[in-house]
Parts: sequence; C-alpha cells; structure tokens
Amino acid sequence: MVATIHGLDDRGSGRASVWRENELGNKRKLKLTIPQTLPGEEVQVTVDKPEKKRWRTMPQEIITPSPERTTPPCPHFDRCGGCVWQHWEYEGQLKEKTNHVKHALEAEGFDPALVRDAMGMDNPWRYRNKMEFTFSKEGELGLHEQGNFRKVISLETCLIASEQMVEAAMEVAAWTKEHGLKGYDKEAHEGLLRHLMVRQSFATGELMLGVFATEAPTGDLQAAVDDLKARVEAKFPHVKSLLWMENTDWADRTQAEEIHVLAGRDFIYDEMDGYRFRLWFDTFFQTNPTQAQKLVDLAIEMGKPKETEKMIDLFCGVGTFSLPFASRVGALAGIEIVESSIESAKRNASDNHISNTTFLAKDARNGIDEILESFGRPELLLLDPPRSGAGGKVMRRIGRAQPERIVYVSCNPDTFATDVKELEAFGYKLDDVQPVDLFPHTVHVEVVASLSK
Repeated sequence: MVATIHGLDDRGSGRASVWRENELGNKRKLKLTIPQTLPGEEVQVTVDKPEKKRWRTMPQEIITPSPERTTPPCPHFDRCGGCVWQHWEYEGQLKEKTNHVKHALEAEGFDPALVRDAMGMDNPWRYRNKMEFTFSKEGELGLHEQGNFRKVISLETCLIASEQMVEAAMEVAAWTKEHGLKGYDKEAHEGLLRHLMVRQSFATGELMLGVFATEAPTGDLQAAVDDLKARVEAKFPHVKSLLWMENTDWADRTQAEEIHVLAGRDFIYDEMDGYRFRLWFDTFFQTNPTQAQKLVDLAIEMGKPKETEKMIDLFCGVGTFSLPFASRVGALAGIEIVESSIESAKRNASDNHISNTTFLAKDARNGIDEILESFGRPELLLLDPPRSGAGGKVMRRIGRAQPERIVYVSCNPDTFATDVKELEAFGYKLDDVQPVDLFPHTVHVEVVASLSK
C-alpha cells in the first residue's frame, strides 16, 4: 500500500495513516510508524497483519522523496540504532528541532516567536567524546539494532565518534575475536563481556577505555588481559586510562561493582571554557564539547552574572557551569544529588583555584531550602535538570526563592515547557529561548532559556 508521511514520532520515525476496508466493508484506520522516512514523502509499505490498528514497518520504496532527503554516509545506517536521521539534510534536521521547541512551548501557552533558530554545527560529524558499545553474546562489538534492544549490530566504523575512539574500539573488537571471548547473553544471564566505554577529551587528547565484564581480569583471563594491555600501550599512547569493570548485575547498564586499573589512572583530564576537569568512567560531562561550549557561552550571555551577586547552580553535576560562572559572581552554591559528582565538583574547583564556591550533595528541593538558609537569596539561579525535568515542586520552590534572573538549560523541550509554566504564577516571564543541537542525526535538542521578574 502507499502511505504519505504526515509527521514524525518522538523517536524520529515517520507517521502515516491509511484507511482500509475489512471483510464487512467497513473502513478502519491503520496508524503506521515508518522509520527512515521524512515528512511529505509517499512511500510503499507492506502490512503483514492487516487486523492490527497500529503497525511498524520499513519502507519498501520511497515513491516521492523529500527534497531534503540525502544519502546516509554510514554503511550501518539501515540497521544501527545510533543515528536515525542521516537520511535528512542537516538544515532540515535543524528546522525540525526548532519546530519541536516551538510546539512544546506553544502547547503551554507561550509565544513560539520567543524561540530562535536552532544553533547547529559547522561539521555535524565526529562530534561525540563518549561512546558505549555493546558486546553481542557471540562476542561481536557494536550498537543495538533499530527498534530491537536485544540485537547488537557489529560495527566497522562510527561516524559520530572521533577517529581515535573508533580505532581503539576496533582494536578491542579484534582482541575479543582472537581470544575467542564471548559476550554477555542478556536472556540467559551468562557470558563475559558486556560493554566497552570509550571516552576522549578533545582538548587534551587523553582517552579512556573501559571494559565491562562479569568476571575479574585474573585467573584464566590473565593472559588475554595482559595482551589487551600490551596492544593498547603499543598502539594508543594517548590512552591514559585502561579500566576493567566488574558488573554482575542483571540490569543492562554501564555500572561497576569493582574497578581494576589495567594501565594509567582511573580518570582522564578534559577542559572546557579554559577550566580543567577530571572525568571518571561514570562522570556526566557534555558529550559534544564543541556545542557544550556554546551552551556555556549562551548561559553566561543570558544570565548576565555580576561580581557582586550570589548564584545557585541547581543540578550542578561536576561543575560544568559552576566554574565559568564562579569567576563572574561573588559567591556560587552548587546543588546535586549524586555525591560522587559533588566530590568531583569540589575537586575541580580546587584544581582551578576557585575558592568562592559551596557544593551540597542533596536533592534539588531540599537542597534549595538548606542553601537559602545559609547562603541567602540569590540574584541568579541556573538549573540543568535531567530529561525528566525539575518537576513542579522544585520549580515552585525556585519561584518562592525569588531570584531576579533564571537560566534554564534543558535536554528535553517538553519537560522544559511544563517546568517554566510553573514560574508564571510567581511573576516570571520567559525572555529568550535558544535551541542548540548537541546530537546531530538524532531527535534530541538542547535548550538554553532566560527568565526574569
């Protein structure tokens, strides 16, 4: 059947609806999800189960292609779930991301004219400084298949990671095959190798390799582990941290019960905005350093920090925003629920000779209360919550704190819109919204926004 793509779902796949007659001659609507299609395209599809009301299927033929369609450069695009929009010219991706932010705000009653055009990249490739690859149960290294989390696609390259990161990952993949090492079977909960994390600082060039496995790197594994260490040290002198992480938990996450440092340190150095940061395997740090610098610059531009002011950095993490702002305000207090991140933030401030900061390990809502009691009311507040947003309770607490200016950095336009709506009742207005594309060829878009009394 022929279907026309009328929009995209939240995973970037095309949506279409077709009407069909059943055996009684009654018309029924079938809603289709069609990956790798673009709005306005006519496509040929096959529906294997006509009794269904919803169906996901790949296009058999693009009958009328969009003028914005382009040829994906990655040989794995058809199957790999890492990128979903390589078939879309970059300018088209940016327009879609701008519209996403506008629609999210408009749904909450805001003027979409407040939203600037999304800020893209000059070169939207090789931008990631961290990748988490997965081992299949056969020991192949790759990423999950589109729409199928249980299937791993073996990779030969990855065009959104740096070339050095890919080369190092492919060396680990070759090492795995040569030693006949098996991957972890998620269904049977058995096997050795689970994930490979590759992290690199674009500023210092330092690289971290972290192998996640279900056993310690000793005993029968010792010879293979010694070979891995020798290979890495011989071929990749920029690897300053080679780690083996034990993870026996059933959850499919890159976590560690015990960390073995095979070579180098347990962290690497990175830099942003002229400040040095230590990054451990589980440290959250912006994945696209080029665009992350734009986030910092925009936050400073919108926040207008002054040397006489106090500032709160909510969801501060390891101090990505705290350190640049601390040098521009009189005093800064950072709040973050993850204790290891707070310890990192303190250490990063010390490493950069910044002494006007206070960091508190506490949840956002209660942390605000504690800081306000000891620190006083801030003139400026910045928040950078997770994808789930800050939530109504936290936003209302911010409103009652009455900072003069608020900068909201968001990785989810929908939760951002519902969060800032909460501030209207406290006398705040939304002044400026700038989308920033940190993840080209995916559906994700970041936002930096300013609000004032």
